[in-house]
Amino acid sequence: MVILSAPPPCSLFTSAAAAAAGAARASSPACSSWRAASIFSVKVSSSVEFCPSAKSVRGMAEIFGGDKTNGSATAAAEALAASGSSSSCSVSELSLSLNFVDFRTEEDLLSGIRKAAESGRLPLNVTQGMEELYQNYRNAVYQSGDPKAREIVLSNMALAFDRIFMDVKDPFDFSSYHKAIREPFDYYMFGQNYIRPLIDFRNSYVGNISLFNEIGDKLLQGDNIVLMSNHQTEADPAVIALLLESTNPNLAENMIYVAGDRVITDPLCKPFSMGRNLLCVYSKKHMNDDPELVEMKRRANTKSLKDMALLLRGGSTIIWIAPSGGRDRPDPVSGEWYPAPFDVSSVDNMRRLVEHAGVPGHIYPLAILCHDIMPPPPKVEKEIGEKRMISFHGVGLSVAPEIGFHAASLEDPEKNKAAYTQALYDSVNEQYNVLKSAIHGKQGLNASTPTVSLSQPWQ
Repeated sequence: MVILSAPPPCSLFTSAAAAAAGAARASSPACSSWRAASIFSVKVSSSVEFCPSAKSVRGMAEIFGGDKTNGSATAAAEALAASGSSSSCSVSELSLSLNFVDFRTEEDLLSGIRKAAESGRLPLNVTQGMEELYQNYRNAVYQSGDPKAREIVLSNMALAFDRIFMDVKDPFDFSSYHKAIREPFDYYMFGQNYIRPLIDFRNSYVGNISLFNEIGDKLLQGDNIVLMSNHQTEADPAVIALLLESTNPNLAENMIYVAGDRVITDPLCKPFSMGRNLLCVYSKKHMNDDPELVEMKRRANTKSLKDMALLLRGGSTIIWIAPSGGRDRPDPVSGEWYPAPFDVSSVDNMRRLVEHAGVPGHIYPLAILCHDIMPPPPKVEKEIGEKRMISFHGVGLSVAPEIGFHAASLEDPEKNKAAYTQALYDSVNEQYNVLKSAIHGKQGLNASTPTVSLSQPWQ
């Protein structure tokens, strides 16, 4: 968090930072460079005078995205320093919470976390995880061939380490319904900018983009939307948002994800989760990991269901849920990936919540393919702190027409529920196979079918 307190002349610096932020947000999806100005909010108050030296302001201008030689933020900062040079205040009056962003080399960054561990400020397992994350992220971004890969890695990893370190010092507690934190630090854009360099947009595809437009229209009308989806990686929310960034940015920013407890407790994952709208639940797969916590987990899930019901009653709510209860895993024999089967009770509970909300609701099957960039462990693990393998790769996203419960019209209620769940799963599986042909089969847009029309809307 950066809070700058200043008299009116400081508006020059604020405007420059805002301009840099706008430029960063307007960049194309394939552009992997980022500007810190896009994730920091600048607060200006007349209660405290701000007038740093030219040198210190130039340094902050670099943090806010200014070029060292001729960037607008740097020029504005120098002008600001000149305008306030006669004041008696000092740089020490600035409140900066950053710990790693000033490091300019890989050696300094890794040395910083090791020293933090030696001093007892970072647990050893977290330190090891951060080092491993750095190495894997660096290798993945270098795979992209981006000429600015080194700069991207250092910038993104320094900011990630800073956020992780801050949370270790002062852990953030997620409520059952968590709203994305956008200021004073924009955790949403932080996550977007971190995952962006891992996506090969030249080999990424969106299926049925017109249906995403339809979903947006229904939300504007006050209807609710539920996306029944498979789940592949911790990066799913960022992948969804990045693939829709050029056409449907509001969908991604307003989407609420039903999230398991692991993404809100793992120190390396928490800062990224803080940038998403979440309904926090305990997955069935981990419900009985600790028998003493079973009752607490059930109560927490009940609270989350109540929060979800209230959100749906308000209308214009879009919720993403993975009815499988966890991430997809490869077949242990063939190594092939496929969407994990949907749980009938999870689908039915969600359906009933939508139907009883009192406003129109629509359930769409959604498929995502992105396991290559950050695959989960081969098997479900009980312990927090999994090893994170990372790669640069193409990804895919597709949605199919909504499926109403009437589509399954059997007399037996239980068979009806099972048939409806299977219909949703079959659609997700069909879309997934099209994405797989396009990306892994290298068929590209030619993999389109009569029911799944692929496109690259960022082109």
